[in-house]
Amino acid sequence: MKIAVDRRRLGVTFEGTKAEILVWAPQAKNVRLLLTEEELYIDLSQAARGYWQGSTEDLRPGMLYRFVIDDNDPLPDPASLSQPSGVHGASRALDVSRFAWAEADWENPPLEDYIFYELHTGTFSAEGDFDGIEKKLKHLTNLGITAVEIMPVAQFPGDRNWGYDGVFPFAVQSSYGGAEGLQKLVDACHREGLAVVLDVVYNHLGPEGNYLTQYGPYFTDKYRTPWGAAVNFDDAGSDEVRSYFIENVLMWFRDFHIDALRLDAVHAIKDFSPKHLLREIKEHVNALMQLTGKRHYLIIECDLNDTRFISEKKGYGMDAQWIDEFHHALRVTCGNERKGYYADFEGLPHLAKAYKDAYVYDGIYSHHRQRTFGTKALSHPGKQFIVFSQNHDQVGNRMLGERASQLAGIELAKVKAAAVLMAPYLPLLFMGEEWADTHPFLYFADHSDEQLIEAVKEGRRSEFAAFHSEGTPPDPFAVETFEQSKLQWNLLRQHRHRSIYAYYIALIALRKAEPALRTPDRKNLKLHSDTDKNILILQRWSGENHICCVMNFSKSVRQEALPATAGLWEKVLDSSDVTWAGPGAHSDGKPGVATLNPESVIIYKSKDDV
Repeated sequence: MKIAVDRRRLGVTFEGTKAEILVWAPQAKNVRLLLTEEELYIDLSQAARGYWQGSTEDLRPGMLYRFVIDDNDPLPDPASLSQPSGVHGASRALDVSRFAWAEADWENPPLEDYIFYELHTGTFSAEGDFDGIEKKLKHLTNLGITAVEIMPVAQFPGDRNWGYDGVFPFAVQSSYGGAEGLQKLVDACHREGLAVVLDVVYNHLGPEGNYLTQYGPYFTDKYRTPWGAAVNFDDAGSDEVRSYFIENVLMWFRDFHIDALRLDAVHAIKDFSPKHLLREIKEHVNALMQLTGKRHYLIIECDLNDTRFISEKKGYGMDAQWIDEFHHALRVTCGNERKGYYADFEGLPHLAKAYKDAYVYDGIYSHHRQRTFGTKALSHPGKQFIVFSQNHDQVGNRMLGERASQLAGIELAKVKAAAVLMAPYLPLLFMGEEWADTHPFLYFADHSDEQLIEAVKEGRRSEFAAFHSEGTPPDPFAVETFEQSKLQWNLLRQHRHRSIYAYYIALIALRKAEPALRTPDRKNLKLHSDTDKNILILQRWSGENHICCVMNFSKSVRQEALPATAGLWEKVLDSSDVTWAGPGAHSDGKPGVATLNPESVIIYKSKDDV
């Protein structure tokens, strides 16, 4: 199928009063569309490469339908836009072009201006839906956030899920508000000046409600992934599978006005084609941007430390990637346990290396992997890397789902926040960290198959064993586990949590105001680390604007000489100040020497700039 960037072709689309139908079923002898409530069958005709097509005025927006292949049981549409009765129910026809957008003047900001806020729709608000997010947008703009990153919303089984078990990539989760609810949220975000990033999963589909195998070779046994057979991107029939996912990318950008996609775990996309799927996606997105004049970004999660993914000329051309290694080094620096993959990280030396080199493992030997790992990323700008002190994975994949403030304490969590927001990379916050929410973020799901439920529970127990976690993990299928993961917005009424929120506001405002911090430039950067004192000094500058950030990760009061500069340093923020619910800042002694409380950070600005 030739992909048209200006419109979606798969599934059911509308041209005036006529519904156009296109479905891929290459082994079928006959395919019909069933209007389920009317019990009316519409025969489809066979087209090239295993497609079946038809048109009718009997199918209108809002009506339910299924496909019948070779007179077998009716199936939902693999390109369904709506599953109102869940993953096993009928599909509902939608015309997403009918939405009346109000954000005509919206322009996606430059990627270097992104300050990400990752959230999970079901647990971000009491409502647990898109409307609940919309009601909290002022909170995010007051905080200084510029980009809302939403965990996956593709239709998944039941009402509770992280989203990575989605089985209908084109359908928006019905319990969140469906397609129109997402369009309404994106429209509201743009009116508030917020870009929208959507997390999508192309490396696997969930097990329950996955009907793709009954249509065609969407999966291949050539490769195995942690989730079973790999999605078929380079075996027989793969052209149409690739088209299916490329159409999905274009749909989010074109029809839902999403600004950026975050592609989950692209290292698990198995593709040895001459042109990698990611490169093909990038080329189609470029064609869409040329057509519409709008800007979109492709961001990846990748565990390979391979710059091929983010290289435009000789690679796949992705715009940016998450770098977990910054998180790992920061966490070990803060004294957390070195178990599982954390055993590879040495704390302060590796944190300093992450600031300078992005990848810690950039062609050096990894004891955890037992091989030399990674490539150097020195030629890539800071805007291509996204850093964080916590995210859904690093919190939720702990057995008890503890946040940074619970693991390290409030004072050290404030240091970690500064480490992220002062970095020459793009910062990402995880929902609730800005007021040190005390609820965990646990793993939860809502499957209906008992064997699958037990398999998931056993899988979680095995994962935790690698980190030597003791005890029994919370039941991911219990409603209480989901409810316990909801944010506690009422905590913002308490002085301590309001003060931490104000601290985050101040940090983000400082990043935006100072040229040395605003541009994610790794070249104008100096680091001094003292492993004996557990002190890291980060110095950044742009022209005459100089910033110095001194981080004390130890549990002792420290005095540290500040770097020499043309002017004097003036303190602009101290995390231990009582304003931020701290124990009270020290007065610096002699000029050029910082006096830091235990587990604190002080940020200075060259006095010539003040």
